[in-house]
Amino acid sequence: MKPEIPVKMGEKYRLQIDRLTDSAEGVARVDGFTVFVPKALPGETVTGKIDLVKKNYARAKLVDIEKESPDRIKPRCELYDTCGGCQLQQLSYDAQCKMKKAQVEDALRHIGGLDDIRVEDTLGAAEPWYYRNKMQFPVGKAKGSIKIGCYEQGTHNIIDTPHCYIQNDGNNIIAAAMREAIKRFNISVYDENSHTGCLRHVMGRIGKNDEAMIVLVTATKRLENDKALVKFLRDKIPKLVSVHHNIQTYHNNVILGRETKLLWGKATIDDHIGSYVYHISPRSFFQVNTAQATVLYEKVREFAGLTGKETVIDAYCGTGTISLFLAKKAKKVYGIEIVSPAIADAKKNARDNNIRNAEFIVGDATVLMPKLYREGIEPQVIVIDPPRAGATPEVLDTMAKLNPDRIVYVSCNPATLARDLAILVPKGYKVEKVQPVDMFPMTQHVETVVLINRI
Repeated sequence: MKPEIPVKMGEKYRLQIDRLTDSAEGVARVDGFTVFVPKALPGETVTGKIDLVKKNYARAKLVDIEKESPDRIKPRCELYDTCGGCQLQQLSYDAQCKMKKAQVEDALRHIGGLDDIRVEDTLGAAEPWYYRNKMQFPVGKAKGSIKIGCYEQGTHNIIDTPHCYIQNDGNNIIAAAMREAIKRFNISVYDENSHTGCLRHVMGRIGKNDEAMIVLVTATKRLENDKALVKFLRDKIPKLVSVHHNIQTYHNNVILGRETKLLWGKATIDDHIGSYVYHISPRSFFQVNTAQATVLYEKVREFAGLTGKETVIDAYCGTGTISLFLAKKAKKVYGIEIVSPAIADAKKNARDNNIRNAEFIVGDATVLMPKLYREGIEPQVIVIDPPRAGATPEVLDTMAKLNPDRIVYVSCNPATLARDLAILVPKGYKVEKVQPVDMFPMTQHVETVVLINRI
């Protein structure tokens, strides 16, 4: 007989919060049944009103806090309770860093079965506010008002965000100018339900010396009054150097379409990570937190242990940002990436930074790594920075067969990191160091750099 679920929709319950999930929700139990409480913190006793019931869990809205965590602080943003852009503003920054360390420890222990691995303290940001150099805000309308901002948590309702505390302030200026421009030039905004209207997203990118790029994403092939609009934006945004029009006609949630037209100014803006300069186009991947990206990449280079004699393979190399950092201290770096436009960017980045010992190849790492080995290229170090889904078993198996002295794994997902480490360790490797890096303060995300040595 199926056990009865001990909570009911719409009912209030007194809940003891034990821990946070990797999505930053508080976890409580009612007669052994799991209840997730967004915005609640470990150690708190709260009242939660059940707003979702599933077979194995429920979710409750935080109604009242009876016993408050000593780490709880007042959120800086007045939209925090509804906006889905941040998840941790109610938690002190020191406690956020500790939570992210615990998140990595928990994944290694419970998913990877790695109980004896020491995780270092999280490397926090010197400035945990105003760090995002890239904004991608949807545009909509509700009750006659224009809305540009983040989505409400768990929905596609746009929360108008006049001032985002994790965006570079240049992006806030761009968003404000576009609110005014939409009214002045009577620009229709996109409705994702009826698939009508023009303007879908406003993308802002802030580069070196606060230079600004705007990308206007439309569901139509024409952007009315584009010349007058550009002139208006140039007057409103003194450091604007680049305006693009991107066309996205598909009925999906992908932000950028395939066609981008330069309306005015430079095709790219410049930014830097460490001493390296990058030219960033509308579609370029670039770390959104340049200060912490430098911390992350320097840690990767430290773990790689380069002396100038090593051959390095950088699998999942993307646009080559890590490869360039490694090339400075390596004999040779081979960057592998299956996305051909990213490799084109990587080659350009190498040329622009006068890096001559990095070679970039388009293709599947499981095919290209053995091919390089057959050609006599034996890597002493392999670096991987896979997407959130982690590395494929084939890539992990291929790396182990190449028998490098060291593997440096850069992860944006502790769960898939732990899973992949559990696969690598039995293949003759030992996890030596685990270093979390906080690339995204005020959110639940954490990057981790792991040094894995051959036994």
